[in-house]
Amino acid sequence: MTTKIDLRESLNLPNTDATTPIELFQNQTLRPILKLQNDLYLSLFKNYAIRQNSDFETLSVPKKNIMIEQSLQKDSVLKNTFIGITIGMFTHEEMKIYISDSKVFNKRIMTMLIERLKSQMK
Repeated sequence: MTTKIDLRESLNLPNTDATTPIELFQNQTLRPILKLQNDLYLSLFKNYAIRQNSDFETLSVPKKNIMIEQSLQKDSVLKNTFIGITIGMFTHEEMKIYISDSKVFNKRIMTMLIERLKSQMK
């Protein structure tokens, strides 16, 4: 049986003795999930952006970037949807780690998602 971890690509990011447990979780869990779910994030955001601004596709890149940042920072339903898509890919053990400091992890998820979306919405 395929597990959630089997679905993720191993990114082989370097870890040192100075790597904190939060950074370790980010590199071993969050980044691979964000990469795995990338197409879903893009599709969801494009649909959201077009509903909010029918001219989204014709906006300049800087204006798209501003909309991405503002939408993911201010629209709690959208933000929680993206976080839910991400944590839905956690294993039981990963969920325990996430719950231990969910506020920090949510901030990291959103920061990485914003950068990911901005780099692909050209």
